[in-house]
Amino acid sequence: MQKSRIKKRQDHEPPPAIAKDGWRYHHLGIPTDIPRSGERYLEHLKIHVTGFDTSPYGIEWMRFDPDCPISELVRTVPHIAFEVDDLNSALEGKEILSPPGSPSKGVRAAMIIHNGAPIELIEFRKKAR
Repeated sequence: MQKSRIKKRQDHEPPPAIAKDGWRYHHLGIPTDIPRSGERYLEHLKIHVTGFDTSPYGIEWMRFDPDCPISELVRTVPHIAFEVDDLNSALEGKEILSPPGSPSKGVRAAMIIHNGAPIELIEFRKKAR
């Protein structure tokens, strides 16, 4: 029997996505079916969002319309989102759930799956100085 050669991360070590790839935590998206105060409706995605702009921890609540085009996995399982410098490079070799798109002006995002969990990767267009 061959031993696994995957190096296991120690408790004090950050995940390789942060330590090795340079990804930066952006938010945690939590699906809900309960309307919340301050919801903003994103008509093109058929989703109501709230919390991101006020949460000191980047918690975003998401409530989906019945005919929302977003995958069932994202509508039912919380996701973590990371900001990346180059979305195309970050997607290489990953299992893509939702291909790159633009949820808002100056933003490109895609969803991948890792071990059954949805992960959002976000690239922001850098402003010219």
